[in-house]
Amino acid sequence: MSHQTGIVANQELMTFFGSCRNGSVRAIKISIEDEQLSLHTHVPAESTWETDWDSTVPDLTDDKQPTYILYRLDSKNSMGFEWLLITWSPDDSPVRQKMLYASTKATLKKEFGGAQIKDEVFGTTKEDVTLTGYRRHLRAQKAPAPRSMAEEERDEIKRAEVGVDVSVDTKQQTMGSVSFPISREALDEVAGLSQGRVNYVQLSIDLDKETINLAAADTTPAAALARHVPTDHARYHLYVFSHQYEGDQFHSLVFIYSMPGYNCSIRERMLYSSCKSSVIDVIENQCQLSITKKIEVDDPSELTEQFLMDEIHPKKMLHRPKFAKPKGPASRGAKRLTKPGPADS
Repeated sequence: MSHQTGIVANQELMTFFGSCRNGSVRAIKISIEDEQLSLHTHVPAESTWETDWDSTVPDLTDDKQPTYILYRLDSKNSMGFEWLLITWSPDDSPVRQKMLYASTKATLKKEFGGAQIKDEVFGTTKEDVTLTGYRRHLRAQKAPAPRSMAEEERDEIKRAEVGVDVSVDTKQQTMGSVSFPISREALDEVAGLSQGRVNYVQLSIDLDKETINLAAADTTPAAALARHVPTDHARYHLYVFSHQYEGDQFHSLVFIYSMPGYNCSIRERMLYSSCKSSVIDVIENQCQLSITKKIEVDDPSELTEQFLMDEIHPKKMLHRPKFAKPKGPASRGAKRLTKPGPADS
């Protein structure tokens, strides 16, 4: 889980994140100071989120200075209260500042916990960050996107093809990418990776119900990772590999697809292979986790600490051997010298 700019939350902000989820805080203003995400100020909840909005959010924005605002809603999900992430980036602010805040937003979401952020709002004018502006944002999300004539024609062709017979070729195209629902328990544990509750999550496919479920969640050292990998069934694994490299500390999220060869049925091999892309898409886009490396293994014994290091930090060839010029053909013997014959008299 690498950071896009190297900027992370300082200790004061991380401590505050751990204590602000009980419902007493309505809004948090976060700034980038001294190359760190820092707590600027916070506002307590007074009434409902709609009533508090216009007396809170606009006052937290400054002219010509980008900032982040985390605004707590009154609704909850399985992780607790839901929040909005408001990115304030006025048009007349310096370009460097706007780029810095844009490229650090993903890091802020990870530090806070992406599973609790229900929606994101981007504002460039004061009107954008009013309650009316937010409601306009919600209406725009529900409105159908503008469509070109080519898109309309393509959809019309698809609708006309709904009743055609399915051939062998069309089955192969359908099975090329399959998306099964992922259980809430599994999504909660995946979200726990970014919060440090666990560093290892294993996902399995229920072949009968065609769902993706949580198989295991644990905190395990890299040396013991191989013991978690089944040798008779396929699995998806997510592992946060914490390590040092060239003096820096890394917390790299590795996605491992284990497939123990022909110990699995054909259907199991096919479904795990077909669902892999959709599972990765949910992890990266819905759970807001950045996968550092994707690995496929068929033997658990491959998963050693050194193997993970070599996959994440490939060794560079500093001295490449020079090209060896091939030898010429073997000698055919000594060259013959021919003397000219005697001159004609």
